[in-house]
Parts: sequence; structure tokens; C-alpha cells
Amino acid sequence: MEFSILNLLFVLLAAWLAGLVVSRLGYPSMFGELAAGIILGPPLLGLLQGSEALSVLAEVGVLLMMLYIGMEVDPEELFQASWGGFLAAIGGFITPFVLSYLVVTWFGGSVPAGLFVGIAAGVTSLATKSRILVDLNLLDTRIAHVMMAGALIADTLSLVVFAAIIGLFEAGSFQITELALVGARAILFFGVAFFIGQKVFPVLWQWLTRRGLTGRTFNATLVLLIALFFAELAELAGLHAILGAFLAGLFLREGIVLTPSLSQDLNKVVHDISIGFLAPVFFVTAGFSITLEVFRTELPLLLAIVGVAIVGKIIGTAIFYLPTGNGWREGLAVGAGMNGRGAVEIIIAEIGLTMGLISQEIFSILVFMAIFTTALVPVMLKWSVDWLRRNDQLVRPKERQGTVIVGAGPTARELARALKSNGAVWLIDSNPDHCDIAAAEGLNVVCGDVLDEETLRSAHAQQAMWFLALTPNSEVNILAAQMVRDLFKVPEIHVRIPQHKERSLHTVLDSLKVNVLPEDTHNLQSWDHWLTQNTVTHRQFTVEEETDPQALLSRLAQDEGEILPLTAIQDGQHVPFMTVTSLTPGNEIMTIIRSARRRTLDAGADNVGAPGLP
Repeated sequence: MEFSILNLLFVLLAAWLAGLVVSRLGYPSMFGELAAGIILGPPLLGLLQGSEALSVLAEVGVLLMMLYIGMEVDPEELFQASWGGFLAAIGGFITPFVLSYLVVTWFGGSVPAGLFVGIAAGVTSLATKSRILVDLNLLDTRIAHVMMAGALIADTLSLVVFAAIIGLFEAGSFQITELALVGARAILFFGVAFFIGQKVFPVLWQWLTRRGLTGRTFNATLVLLIALFFAELAELAGLHAILGAFLAGLFLREGIVLTPSLSQDLNKVVHDISIGFLAPVFFVTAGFSITLEVFRTELPLLLAIVGVAIVGKIIGTAIFYLPTGNGWREGLAVGAGMNGRGAVEIIIAEIGLTMGLISQEIFSILVFMAIFTTALVPVMLKWSVDWLRRNDQLVRPKERQGTVIVGAGPTARELARALKSNGAVWLIDSNPDHCDIAAAEGLNVVCGDVLDEETLRSAHAQQAMWFLALTPNSEVNILAAQMVRDLFKVPEIHVRIPQHKERSLHTVLDSLKVNVLPEDTHNLQSWDHWLTQNTVTHRQFTVEEETDPQALLSRLAQDEGEILPLTAIQDGQHVPFMTVTSLTPGNEIMTIIRSARRRTLDAGADNVGAPGLP
């Protein structure tokens, strides 16, 4: 087997550059990697070529990518998904599956081709939706929860159906005895896999931990061995190895075997090996198999498949979603969000091509379907969300409540008291004096290091909706934000960063997807002093017209003096004002004000050296 390092170098370089460009446009990097394979490979320029060595690396990349996808899936969401998520998944899978199968066979395609196209049309891209939901600030909405649960179920269902079809075709017969044998092997595989994952893995991990075998390298190697073991079990059962790798990832995660920090650590290792190295090889070489002739010879079939994939996913999801009672508009919005396809579909299509179950033309159509449908998701989802907003049907369920505030000084305690009516508020501070005062005032406080996982867990970060890092130390704020995002999935993370540092930290903040608190919070030491000296007054304002929060504060400051907003009351709910992006008529603002009279008195104090004042 000839191995060209130079060819691998160019493949990875092309994948990295193309993925970087596409990700900057808001789409998954895999589409850039596919484009690199199409443009630079045999379909167009022919500068890159496939090889047996690249094929081996690509196959390993697929297994590790499915391991990573499994580690990203929360089994509790998968097996205890909401009724709406289950219905959305079933409708979003069955309808495009059936329609796509009928289209392919009507155009004269084979049964295997119809089945593979149907599976690919039923898949939905979890990673694509996650990025879009973050960008549109929708993670805490009901449609986001339904879409995420639906995507998990739909992708898992697609893999199971795919594995069953593979088993049937490898059996070479559709007799009742063969069908029963395939089913029995599949049931046995799932039974053995679940027994090992639920019963053996936890015991094995505890045994290794007691013997001090907890090093990162040791655990990373063990995870890879387990993934390959499960992949081989799937192959022995007549299913495909990717299903085994996916199930291995499902069990190798927080809550089943690993602690949150170890799960996150190993997740990053698998991510870097698969997504950073081997998976790009797979997607670039997948692009080598594309034929652009489909736009000339199979254009009607291409348009028909893309059309029924889009219509089937959206309409099917909406129809099956109706029994939830959440309305047909929300069903259409969920369907629009679940319309994108991604890595799982390309993997399934590539396996079908390799096994000879679909033609190169059908494979090309499936790749273009993934690209076209995913490109439409941001536009269609934004349009449908705006539609729900106009009809007052965008629901934000209160599944997560409460706030974690880093800091327990006077201002932080004032904010905590204002937010208490909206759920539990926990303060974290390493200063024992601050902690004692907060506890004496009846506030929930944890005295400890915010960068310690157990401290965050004691502050119920796993249940919080908001995380506010208010310390004057930018580095601590950023590290804490990364921890609560990675370990506890807090949806709303806001950090205090001085303006002169914000530019230098811009790339870091973008990668973390956290929000920088407005300038009002930069002067918290002075507000701490004024609160301690009791030189502030509390005021409540009612918003009379739709306005930008910062513009309103500027106007109020001109009339009232220095002003620090604490909370906004929207729909009867107190939310941290610093997290609010818009205000509508009827909203109320809770503030503290350092009035003009107080400023005059303090100015006199300044002359005699009062500390902490600007």
C-alpha cells in the first residue's frame, strides 16, 4: 500500500483552509472540506488524488467521528425526550424517507438506492442546528429543545434502520428465516452493548481509578480501544461498525461512566483526533467520488429528491407534531430547523457507495442534497422564528432557572436580592468576609474557588439559566465561563471584560460564544463603596416605547445621575438587566442611582481623601 506524505499534506491543508472559510460564513466546516475534494480533486482540477492509504485513514476517521458524536449525545435527552421531540423525530424521518424512496424508484432506481436515499433524507444535522440556535439566541426556547431531542432520536433511528438494511443486504436474501436471523443478531448486539455500557463500564472505571490508572493518555487509549471493540461487535452482528462506535460514545460520557471534567477532557481528545485530523480526510476524499455530470444527466432526479427532502421534512414534522397542541406554526418552525443534513448523511451515503448499493450519481445527489438543505436552514429558521414572535408563539419554557453570580460584594448581593423572585440565586466568592455577610443577609453563597468544579456544582450551575462573572479579573471570568459552558451547559453566560482588554480577547470570546457585559458593570468597585456608604437610592422605571437598553440608560443618566440597572421585568419575570438586548413598552427596570445631591456630598468627601471614588 503506497503512502504519500505529500498527498496527505495537501489534502489536510486544503481541508483546513476550505473548512476555515466555510465556518466563517456560519456553516459546518465539513462542507468546505467536501468542496475542496470536489474542486481540487478528480471532479474538477485533479490536483488531489485518492489512494488506498487515504481510504484507510478516512475509514478510521469515520469511526472516531461517530464515537465523538455519541459522546456529544445526552442519553437522558435521547431516552427521555419530550413527547414533542419524539413526534418531530418520527414525522421528520418517516415522511421524507417514504417520499424519497418513492421518487427514486419512480425514476427507475433500485430498491437499495431508494432505501439509502430515504435514510439520508430522514437524517438531521445536530451540529448545524446547535450553531444556528446559539447565533439566534434560541437555546432556551421550546422549539430548540424539541429540535435537539428530535435530532438525537432521528439520527439514532437513521443509524438503526441503516444497520438493519446493511444486515439484510449482506445476508443476500429476503426470506423469512434470513430476516429473523438478522433481527435476532441486531437484538443480541444491542442487548450485549447495553449490558456492557450500563453494567461493565462503570465497574471497570471504578476499578481502574482505585488503582491510580487515571492519566489522560491511558484513558484516551482506553476510550479508543472500547470504540474499536464496539465497532467489531457491530460487524460480528452483521451491522456496520459506525453503529458500534456511536453506541460506545453514548456510554463513554458524563453521567454513565465519566465525571464531567474527565468526560470533557476525553471529549476534546477524540474531537481533536477525529474532527481535527481524520474526519477532514474522509470528507475531502468523499468529494473525490462526486460527479458533476448529475447536473446535466440527472437534474430532474436531483431537483425531485431535494424538493421532497425539504417538503417531507418540514411538512412531515409539522403534521406529526400537531398532537402536542403547540400549534402548526411551531411545528413548521421545528421542521424548518430540522431540515439540514450533515456528517451522518454523508457517512451513510459513502458506505452505500463503497458497498455498491448506490451509484456514483446517487451518491453525488445525496451530497448536494446535504449542502442545499443545510444552506437553507439559517434563512428558514430565522423567518419561522420571526413569524412565531409576531404571533406571540415563541415559548421559552422554564426548564432551567436561577442565576449564578461570581462575586459576593455589595453590588453582587444587591443584584442577587433583585433576582430572588425569579428562582434560586447563588453567589460564589473566595473572600470569607463577603461570604459571611451574604449568608447573614439570607443569600445563598458558596465560599470557594470558582474555577473548581465542585464549587460550581455546589452553586447549582447545572440548573442555572444565567451565569454572571463580575470579578475584576478578566482571565478568571473567561476561564469560569468556559467551565460552565463545557461542563454545565449554562445557556446565558455573561462576563465582565474591561474595554481595553476586550479587543485582545475578541477571538477567545468568539470561540466561547459568551457575552461581554456592558460598560455599566466596569465601575462595580465604586458601586460597592457607594452601597456600603448608603449613598444610593433605589428607583423603578417603566418603559414607554420600544428601545435599546443602553440608549435608555444614557437618557436616564442625563436626568438622574449615575445609574446602575439591576433587573428588567419582562412578562412578570425578573432577568438580569445586563443580559437584556431589547426593551418593549410595559417592561420595568429596577435600578440603583447615585443622585446629584449624593454626588455633591461625595465630591466634598473626595477632597478629604475618600477611598474608591472616581
